[in-house]
Amino acid sequence: MIIQKSYKFYAAHRNEQLADKCHNLHGHRYGITCYFEVERTGALTTLFADFDARIEPFLKAEYDHGMLIHTGDSLYATLIGHCERTGESLKMKLLPGPTTVENLAHQLFSEITEMGFRLNRLEVRETDSSVVEYTRDDWVEDNRYFANQRNESHRIPGR
Repeated sequence: MIIQKSYKFYAAHRNEQLADKCHNLHGHRYGITCYFEVERTGALTTLFADFDARIEPFLKAEYDHGMLIHTGDSLYATLIGHCERTGESLKMKLLPGPTTVENLAHQLFSEITEMGFRLNRLEVRETDSSVVEYTRDDWVEDNRYFANQRNESHRIPGR
């Protein structure tokens, strides 16, 4: 059985790899729709509030009104330097890759799965007309892809 729950958060980001408008810092109202796999154990499977009690506070603390930023983006070092010089604290959600909606979907799928929920799929809405549907199979494949990338970056040349 699938239970569907929707959430939202506001965040800024940029994609430093693109040479278009998305290279500039901008923001979105992200919509997240989770499709949870659950098993019936009686009259009900899971209270909807059980999902909300874990996911809503997490999204608010980690993502809402913050900045999604790739740790390899030159802007990240600039922002860290600014915070060190001024003592200002900026809410930044660090991602290991560019802040594309595809990478965001992988990050969210991983974090929600780590909470103990079994996701069938996740939809991440970046705009009213742009949605990524990210499945468990996508997540498994991406985990392999990212593991291979990490292994390649640690490989000694000539071996």
